[in-house]
Amino acid sequence: ANYILHRLKDRYHVPFKGLCKHECLLTDEIQNKHGVKTLDIAKRLIDLGFHPMTVYFPLIVHGAMLIEPTETESRETLDAFCDAMLDIADACEAGDTELLHQAPLKPFRRRLDETQAARNPVLVWQG
Repeated sequence: ANYILHRLKDRYHVPFKGLCKHECLLTDEIQNKHGVKTLDIAKRLIDLGFHPMTVYFPLIVHGAMLIEPTETESRETLDAFCDAMLDIADACEAGDTELLHQAPLKPFRRRLDETQAARNPVLVWQG
């Protein structure tokens, strides 16, 4: 987590300074200036082949992105994840945000209406 924090700290806002333990916390403060929110970043990571981080938690941190890599991730995987996050930051700074707002584009299910899903869940189980 400290490795990821070190690689991303200059491009993403770090709300709490110092070393982290098993997870690092970033926010969308810098990207939000370009109209990109945490959810946009998480959805774009899906297109880039990564499971997105925990979003909007902890609740006391606005635009929180909680990244918790497993101990078994290789350096190459961590670098690829960081490179993807840096590419997203580059797109924000370049003003190329339309792709981020439309993501994910590759999965069968695109961007779902999460409010509708939370208010009216359709739960199906077949045994």
